[in-house]
Amino acid sequence: MKTRRIDLFPAAVAVGALVLGLTIQGCGSTGPLYPSESYLPAGTRSPLSEYALRRQRLMEQIGDGAAVIAGATEPVASVQFRQNNDFFYFTGVEVPGAFLVVDGAARESALFFDLSEKEARGAGIPLELVRDPVAATGVERVVSVEGFAPYLTKLNAGSAQFYTPHFPQELTRIVSATEEQATWKRTVTENPWDGRQTRQQRFVARLREKFPQAEVRDCSRMIWDLRKIKSEAEVALIRRAAQIAVDAHLAVIRSTKAGIHEQELAALFDFICHKEGAHELAYATILMAGPHHPFGHYHRYDRTLESQDFLILDAGPNYAYYNADVSTSFPVSGVFSARHRELYELAEEIHQVCLAGYRPGRTLRDVGADVAAYLVAHGLDPEDQRFRSMAIWGGYNHPIGMATHDVMASMTGPDEVLRPGFVFACDINMPQDEDFGVRIEDTVVITEDGCEVLSAGLPRTVAAIEQLMKQRGLLQRMDGP
Repeated sequence: MKTRRIDLFPAAVAVGALVLGLTIQGCGSTGPLYPSESYLPAGTRSPLSEYALRRQRLMEQIGDGAAVIAGATEPVASVQFRQNNDFFYFTGVEVPGAFLVVDGAARESALFFDLSEKEARGAGIPLELVRDPVAATGVERVVSVEGFAPYLTKLNAGSAQFYTPHFPQELTRIVSATEEQATWKRTVTENPWDGRQTRQQRFVARLREKFPQAEVRDCSRMIWDLRKIKSEAEVALIRRAAQIAVDAHLAVIRSTKAGIHEQELAALFDFICHKEGAHELAYATILMAGPHHPFGHYHRYDRTLESQDFLILDAGPNYAYYNADVSTSFPVSGVFSARHRELYELAEEIHQVCLAGYRPGRTLRDVGADVAAYLVAHGLDPEDQRFRSMAIWGGYNHPIGMATHDVMASMTGPDEVLRPGFVFACDINMPQDEDFGVRIEDTVVITEDGCEVLSAGLPRTVAAIEQLMKQRGLLQRMDGP
């Protein structure tokens, strides 16, 4: 693809880095980064053509406007740099302080970043990104960051509309942009002793300040809808994340015994995920046993497990920017009591009803009706608080993708029509009382003729779980022969 660089007036170039008044930090030694098709190992990437198609679809949404997306900056803490989800979705580029402009009028995109060969080597980035960035990224124009502000100035002369996300950027372990915004608003923005805005809010304010004649619109929901239906390449990445989750769940189940501390199990889950190639955990590993069952996302890891405990493990990894969400439930003793068995088998049967009902053209409410019919046939009341949500939503909890709770702007509630490529959590969550509950959760994708359980391979029956727990776990082997 031929390189096309924007014509910049000399004076504009001289003040380019100052027009927006933004501080763009350079690339430091942040560990190995794998920006795009030329960099990612086989099986961990989307093709460059797919990133181009995503940018094209965004152009169709913005008309003659221009979408301006800021990448993540270099982290202040000593942690691995991670690009924000929206920027990575459209570029596959992991370089700090970058910007993307998608020009709907010109039907082309421009990428802005600064990276020297020395910085690339220090960060583990192959030198193609420095030497031939257009070929490496597939973006039509690649320009130094100093050209970003002049580029916007030129665009503003012919376009009165800039589009940029207004919601916070999704980074490592951010469950979703909407939940992050709610937390930020509650704890920071509306805190009388703080009052800061998110980086995105400040970016929007700076655009409006520097280009007062331009209309700055929110494109968050456009991006969410583009991310709603996953491509085959995306599904493959989520499938790998889910299979890593399966391996880690199996390791934890085998190692769970009375006398084991929760912190050991959390560390084991983390170890297996990273051993199998995960970049990070999708969210803090949730372990609920004993008095912690009522708290749906407990991750303090402050108990030593007892033989009478029943444990819920809710955990998944992030692999190549895609997440999995999986839950298993099992007795610490390795043997289900009559009380445990009754609730668990009911939850698993409902789980199977839901999986059998997922297919294109049906709605979540249709699957909920299947659940209700099953409950009535077994003498149970679908209006019972334990079952009511499942009898409406058919086991659906939330979409899954680059965020654990991927946001969908066009979600129609339980009347959502299932389409191939829709990935979500089938989550059967049945609390019983103050010290016991069951959660069975799989990551599922709708296929052309049904669904695929991406997290297949876990023991889901009572007999299979008890058989697995007879095996000696890694934690026990570490303690000696």
